[in-house]
Amino acid sequence: MNTIKSHAMLWVAGFVFAAIISIMPVNSAQAADKPVIFADLNWDSIQIHNRIAGFIIEHGYGTEVEYIPAGTAIAYEAIMRDDMDVDMESWTSNSQHLYDKGIKAGTLFDLGPNFKDAREGLMVPTYMIKGDPKRGIKPMTPDLKTVADLAKYPEYFKDPEDPSMGLIYSGVTGWTATQKTEQKLKNYGLDDNFNFLAPGSDAALAGSMVSAYKRGKGWVGYYWGPTWVMGMIDMTFLEEAPYDPKVWNDTRLCLYPNSDVNIIVGKSLMERAPEIIEMFKKYETTMAMTNECLAYMKNENASLEEVAEWFLKTKEDVWTKWVSADRAAKIKAALN
Repeated sequence: MNTIKSHAMLWVAGFVFAAIISIMPVNSAQAADKPVIFADLNWDSIQIHNRIAGFIIEHGYGTEVEYIPAGTAIAYEAIMRDDMDVDMESWTSNSQHLYDKGIKAGTLFDLGPNFKDAREGLMVPTYMIKGDPKRGIKPMTPDLKTVADLAKYPEYFKDPEDPSMGLIYSGVTGWTATQKTEQKLKNYGLDDNFNFLAPGSDAALAGSMVSAYKRGKGWVGYYWGPTWVMGMIDMTFLEEAPYDPKVWNDTRLCLYPNSDVNIIVGKSLMERAPEIIEMFKKYETTMAMTNECLAYMKNENASLEEVAEWFLKTKEDVWTKWVSADRAAKIKAALN
């Protein structure tokens, strides 16, 4: 009986010890061994920002990184479970319910904007308003300022299939944004003078814009930034009334909703890597910088890693504000 008790007591002691070990905080060496896992969503700009931040973390902080492909909803859920650590471009308004869920539960942490000036809307080549002396292009629509003003200029945006009407590119077939844009255009009364066309892909939409731009012709349509196109050609957004949720829901006759593009992380990274978190809090770029990166990738046929290194070499005045001097020195050494 005593032997049985002895074994039982040893088993209980062992169980208690294991339980204590399991709830002890991970020490800094163990934390440093765990890689920072980026949600590698399926568009170029976030993948570039992932590689920029990844290079900084790997060479400035001596911590390994991983890039895991994911869709937006899957990435949010994975970060909330600590299966992933970082989303470098959380377009919050597009996934508001998931964002709110994670913030409320304390499993998502918003570290602030990656860039504040992301935008979508209707745009025209800038030379249509201001001209382009270098290309011998005179202003065609010098008083065109707003979306409503388009009603005065359909002849400068002729539909090749129906020359009596102008043509507005309303987005990409099947996109929710395209439906909303066409509602907007109809409510402005622009369907009286314009046909609407939604190409079958982003590539076709961008191609129509670039083709018109190279020929110095008229083009008007829905587009957004950051994109490689915006880094290569000079376009101007047409003005609308300031965004108002009620107006937007009722008629769409205002600017598109603001796009918050923030850096979000999970609880595990907040706890195990405070110095990296401080870097993320300072990490901030602009739509123009991101457009430049995307244009560089397109023009040079560069890999994501090559674009990240190009950014770090050419924007030293930007990223050195995110890290300490000694970490900046390590990053610069790795670039050479």
